[in-house]
Formats: sequence, C-alpha cells, structure tokens
Amino acid sequence: MDNLRFIRETMERAGTFTAVSGWGQVAMGLTAIVAALVGSRASTTAMWLGVWLAEAVVAAVISVASMAIKSESANMPLLSGPMRKLILSFAPPIFAGCVLTLILHEKAALDLIPGTWMLLYGAGVISAGTYSVRIVPVMGAAFMALGVVALVAPTSWATAMLIASFGGLHILFGVLIARRHGG
Repeated sequence: MDNLRFIRETMERAGTFTAVSGWGQVAMGLTAIVAALVGSRASTTAMWLGVWLAEAVVAAVISVASMAIKSESANMPLLSGPMRKLILSFAPPIFAGCVLTLILHEKAALDLIPGTWMLLYGAGVISAGTYSVRIVPVMGAAFMALGVVALVAPTSWATAMLIASFGGLHILFGVLIARRHGG
C-alpha cells in the first residue's frame, strides 16, 4: 500500500492539470466585455476600478466553479498536485498586479493599468500553464502581447484593449479549449 501511495503521489506531482474549463473561459470573456462597457461609462476612476474589481471577483468565481464542475465530471480531484502548482504559479503575478494597481491608481497613472493587468495576467497564465494543456501558455503569451500594445497605444484605446484581451482572448481560447479538451 505504501508503494502504491508513493506511485500515485509521484504521478500526481508530475501530471498536468486538465480541468481548465473552456466554457468557463468563455463566460469570463463575456463578463469582461460587460465590465469594459460598464467601466467605460464610469464617472470617476474609483468607480471604474470598482467595476473591474467586481469583474475580477466574478471571473474568479466562474473559473473555480467551472473547473470544479469539469473536474467532477471527469472524476478527477480538483485539489490535485498539479492544481496546487497552478495556483502557486499564478498567484505571484496576480499579487504583483494588485499591488501595482493600487500604486498606479494612487499616482493617477490609470492609463498604465490595463496594459499592466494584461502583462501580469499573461505572465501568470504562462507560468500556471506549464501545469496545464499546451494551449493555456499560448493564451498567456497572447495576453502579454496585447499588454505591450496597450501600454504603447493611445489611452483612448483602453476599453477596446480590455475587450480584446479579457473578453476576446478568453472567448477565443475558451472555445478552443472546450473543443480540444472536453468542455
């Protein structure tokens, strides 16, 4: 029994996390588009940031719930070794994004926030994607590419860049993940 437990734990640590839900990504993309449109009508920067903070919470709930559903339907434990690695890889860039958001907001440099979010989210997705299916790090690279564009683009492009990245990329890659990796 000890040998079997050792073998199972070793395989779990070496495995990949395949419960990334494509349909969950699509849902996240749709809510991001709504957030971008609502945020574009915000009368203050604090309201704009509040809209996106609410969207981050909604997206996190969608992500966790959709992964839990996909994991359960595949009889795969959600809190597996690869999932722990995914979380530990994804969390540092997201934490950095939170800190930089507060600092950029405090310094009234809101025009840098969307590109910063895209770059750091993309970095987190690439890092976490090393424990997932191959298409996930590609999605992260696409976020980073749009982040670079957002940082050098005119400020007036911010809403379009947020829609293209957090909306469009999640929908595009979500459909690809759903088709290729079972939902």
